[in-house]
Amino acid sequence: FFKFLFFGYLVLLLVLAWPDNLGKATASAKRHTALVRVEGLIASSTEASAKNLIGALRKAFKDNNTVGVILQINSPGGSPVQAGEIYDEIWKLREQYPKIPVHAVVSDVCASGGYYIAAAAQNIYANQASIVGSIGVRMDSFGFTEAIAKLGVERRAYAAGVNKDFLDPFKPVNPDEVQHLQGMLDAIHQQFITAVKKGRGERLKDQPEIFSGLMWTGAQGVELGLVDALGSARYVAEEVIGEKTILDYTQHTGWIERLLDEVEASAGAALREGLSIEGTPQWR
Repeated sequence: FFKFLFFGYLVLLLVLAWPDNLGKATASAKRHTALVRVEGLIASSTEASAKNLIGALRKAFKDNNTVGVILQINSPGGSPVQAGEIYDEIWKLREQYPKIPVHAVVSDVCASGGYYIAAAAQNIYANQASIVGSIGVRMDSFGFTEAIAKLGVERRAYAAGVNKDFLDPFKPVNPDEVQHLQGMLDAIHQQFITAVKKGRGERLKDQPEIFSGLMWTGAQGVELGLVDALGSARYVAEEVIGEKTILDYTQHTGWIERLLDEVEASAGAALREGLSIEGTPQWR
């Protein structure tokens, strides 16, 4: 029995190790443009997490045959924390590898947290019909006070700490709580604005609506300084970086990791529900 168990364990290790090594050694044996995709919601539990993207970026820059790096972004945004960590890492890698340029290329959408990440690149390219911008912060909630009153439901909540039931959707709106929340959102928004200004510099037009949360097409983004030029990943690789061979470094989560993430997410959701932890601000 133990022999079979040990054999099964070895097979499992091989399965887990195989996807990361398949084809990469030979593919990186020649000069290439590295590609890292930012797809979907930016969150700790998705493939567009700081952990995955930072790992992919580090591998791309570290490869001696990498001529340049393309961040291909198709994301509506997500967690300010995750996007901020990715943004900071890009700047660190730019300083560590000054001879390797990094460019962001927008496919369909590069909004909010997606644009936050793009702002760290040296240049941003997009399709004329791409959607860019949405430089703002939002946090959603609901109010159920009238609904539970009509249904005859009695709210019973127990907490320790004067403000532990902060923004409870089952109680009337508290102006002081709203003011405190708005201060938090304004602070995160200012962090976003500062990051974009650092990345884009004088290329940004002096128009306040850029930071109002509005979105624009890729063509309009060029006029506003949010985008440098129109172009695809292939165009940037061939015409800007000068190396048409593209190697994808994007890290994809395996089925076992996805299963563990699902378990972790479910446990976290149950904990939040039990402790009445509200949602976090989102760049979207």
